[in-house]
Amino acid sequence: MAIQFFITKRYIQSKKDSRFVSLISVIAILGIAVGVAVLIITLTVLDGFEKTVTQKIIDFNSHIKITGFGDRNLADYHKVIPDIERKCNPYLESISPFVQKQAIISSKNFAEVVNIIGIIPNNNNFQIKKFLIKGDYSFDTLDGYPAVLIGKKLADKLFLDIGDKIVIYSLRNEKAPSVDNPPLIEQFKIQGIFESGMAEYDDINIYIDLNIAQNIFELNDKISGYNIRINNISIADTLSNQLNEFLGYPYYARSIFIEYWNLFTWIDFQKKPIPIILGLIIIVAVFNVISILLMIVLERTKAVGILKSIGAVKKQIVRIFIYQGIYLSLIGIILGNLIALAISIIQLKFNLISLPDDIYFISNVPIIIEWQNYALISGITFLLCLLSSFLPSYIASKINPITAIRFE
Repeated sequence: MAIQFFITKRYIQSKKDSRFVSLISVIAILGIAVGVAVLIITLTVLDGFEKTVTQKIIDFNSHIKITGFGDRNLADYHKVIPDIERKCNPYLESISPFVQKQAIISSKNFAEVVNIIGIIPNNNNFQIKKFLIKGDYSFDTLDGYPAVLIGKKLADKLFLDIGDKIVIYSLRNEKAPSVDNPPLIEQFKIQGIFESGMAEYDDINIYIDLNIAQNIFELNDKISGYNIRINNISIADTLSNQLNEFLGYPYYARSIFIEYWNLFTWIDFQKKPIPIILGLIIIVAVFNVISILLMIVLERTKAVGILKSIGAVKKQIVRIFIYQGIYLSLIGIILGNLIALAISIIQLKFNLISLPDDIYFISNVPIIIEWQNYALISGITFLLCLLSSFLPSYIASKINPITAIRFE
């Protein structure tokens, strides 16, 4: 064992240290630990938020959506689908037509404006099934009534449950109702209730069979658009532009990043302060390390003088105090990692921290544990703490041994 390691170990394990220096050491370690934990948790939440929101948006939409300009209906979808498939290959995973119109639903004394979305259950890009919390993913007729899937928040608002009836009022010919153009009225029964945790979907979207949607909105064989899933989301923007050129008017293809650009811009904006926060917390950690090592230098001045008088060179003295700085930094970093991991696991299992879903799009703080975040923060913190150890170590190496031995 090198003499520097041996002396550093004896200093660390010594029971005769000043209580003040020991307290400062604990504070320095806690400062590093808290800084590391806060940064890791921040990155964990931001990554979790981005991936969770993105995945839920995709589950209830698609990577690329094709609609008509001015929300006009699109005809001949059976003929258009093969053309879209050829253009999207080899990236295409699936394509499904849909109908989406606004309507009013009522139950007893309550009514609400909603989006009626008609889908093909067995050829559907909407991943509603995995969010189903009650009932079945089925659009089979119930006691002579067509089935409907409804969001939990909307169901709670209208005091609805599985098997309850609702009435859908829709516009005929997409024109304002009048004596000559009365609204279309259709009764449904609730077959399933889903909960995504996003108010945008749970509060306003209800799903019915595509053919029934075409009937109640008198669309004949027309649809509102197509949902397309691809095997590489990074090319969604490029592929949507190619589809626009290929299909032409009145088709309008948009990637998920364009359709929800405001949301993704907001997520990116949340990440911009991270370097500033990282810098501030690391500066605090650096000052903690410098201050505690300077305290240790003062505490060990006489010991340094004795070491130098028996032949210790400057390089050895520098290493002794650098090793102590590394020791403090490693304990703080490891403790910070453990705190961040513990908080993340607790949130994952128990969802203790909730969010207003009408503001943040989701109801719970999302957590995704990415080990690269732990490694990145730990590595940067350790490097800067190591660099900050050189100043006190250099000061210790300059101590005059005669003065140091007489130092009290």
